[in-house]
Amino acid sequence: MSATVRYLVADVDRAVAFYLEHLGFELVEQMGGAFARVRHGDLILWLSGPASSAARPMPDGRQPVAGGWNRFVIEVDDLANRVEAMRDAGVTFRNAIVSGPGGKQVLAEDPDGNVIELFEARR
Repeated sequence: MSATVRYLVADVDRAVAFYLEHLGFELVEQMGGAFARVRHGDLILWLSGPASSAARPMPDGRQPVAGGWNRFVIEVDDLANRVEAMRDAGVTFRNAIVSGPGGKQVLAEDPDGNVIELFEARR
């Protein structure tokens, strides 16, 4: 058994390109514009587009949407350089790099507003 994270996205092709280009994921499988699976180490990320079953309205009428604050974390060796390269490429960040007791972190957004935390451990 393994754990997987699912993000809702407006455009599966755009989301796949973002995760491969900016965060070093690899494509595992894509089902047209409805769904894709990408991998980063042990993490499998499901990217579910508007045509996927995950995007269907709930029985009470609520519509699943992208965004929020829950996130997965990618550990990096040089946070400042990674952030600079991603900013130069047009990636949106919710905050500036902050330091805490365990290291430094920043919150990036994919093209649909889903959050990815980049973290550099204190050494």
